[in-house]
Amino acid sequence: MKLTVVGCSGSFPSQDSACSSYLVEADGYRLLLDMGNGALGELQRHCGLYDLDAIVLSHLHADHCIDMCGYFVARYYRFEGGRPASIPVYGPEGTERRLTTAYADTPSEKSMSEVFDFHTLHGGGEFTAGPLNVRVEQVSHPVEAYGFRIEHEGSVLTYSGDTGECDEVGSLAENADLFLCEASFTHGKEDIPGLHLNGLQAGKYAQAAGVRRLVLTHVPPWTDARANLRDARSAYAGPVELARPGAVYEI
Repeated sequence: MKLTVVGCSGSFPSQDSACSSYLVEADGYRLLLDMGNGALGELQRHCGLYDLDAIVLSHLHADHCIDMCGYFVARYYRFEGGRPASIPVYGPEGTERRLTTAYADTPSEKSMSEVFDFHTLHGGGEFTAGPLNVRVEQVSHPVEAYGFRIEHEGSVLTYSGDTGECDEVGSLAENADLFLCEASFTHGKEDIPGLHLNGLQAGKYAQAAGVRRLVLTHVPPWTDARANLRDARSAYAGPVELARPGAVYEI
């Protein structure tokens, strides 16, 4: 597998990065995890607009899904070459309604279904996307939200999505080759259960799960990323770094 960080800023885009979006590739298959603010433009640096094979949305906050509205336009109104075949989109209950409401004045409009083939995620479920096997667990966040364990030929990528502390994070990360874990909060500064993790918590999960590499992501512009990196290193003995746009990892 190859992971490319398209965007990694949390809550809103920073000067340097779009919001959450990660491109996973294996055997010529392209799966996109999330498409937050600014991600659609950045995605085109790494992948053609019509070269994606599937999209997975961890939850329906704008910083993880809102650029799907622009992507709808790109697919629905492509006149040269004709409208492309519908692409599978995996998301929480109500994904179609959420995206349609964000885009249109008529939430009952069904045109999004003409370019997106919507599938509903469920905690404890699994699905196959091309050569990838994706395990899904619901995590701790104010809205319905999911983390993922993606496997390909014995290699494992875990993506926490947005989450506070919960057992599912550790379960998804067990022995992962790369753990892409959110670190929105700073240890000793914010303490809001069921919302986000900090760098120290991410490091503790990585250490307990025996992951081989930890990459901290979803760090908002107002959070001291270096403090989170330091805190994660204090709890995790393996290699740890901050996600950055355009970074590529072979898994």
